Amino acid sequence: MSKVLNGLHYTKSHEWVKIEGNEAVIGISDYAQHSLGNIVYLETKEVGEDLTQFDELGTIESVKAASDILSPLSGSIIALNDEVIDRPELINDDPYGCWLVKMIIKDSNEINNLLTAEQYQLESK
Repeated sequence: MSKVLNGLHYTKSHEWVKIEGNEAVIGISDYAQHSLGNIVYLETKEVGEDLTQFDELGTIESVKAASDILSPLSGSIIALNDEVIDRPELINDDPYGCWLVKMIIKDSNEINNLLTAEQYQLESK
């Protein structure tokens, strides 16, 4: 069974988001990295780009498949994790320690459209 961390919010498409004030830290879940297998490529939108909730945030590729990464919330990207972009295989070792982007949250009410850890755990069985 995949690891799910309490205190995070999740999407049905297997992204996680940690809320820190008006900022969101975004990554992919343990379930996602396990399903993908060995991750070999990661591309994200750029700093300064504005996204709407569930818009494409980036692309992740493994030896088995390629998948879109969706933005859990609307907002503006303020930081990229260059280390993970350069070495995407790190996600396989620690998906919750390897955030992908940080963004300023545009509408905190959108958090209600996300899953809690408990709900996500039930969804991803």
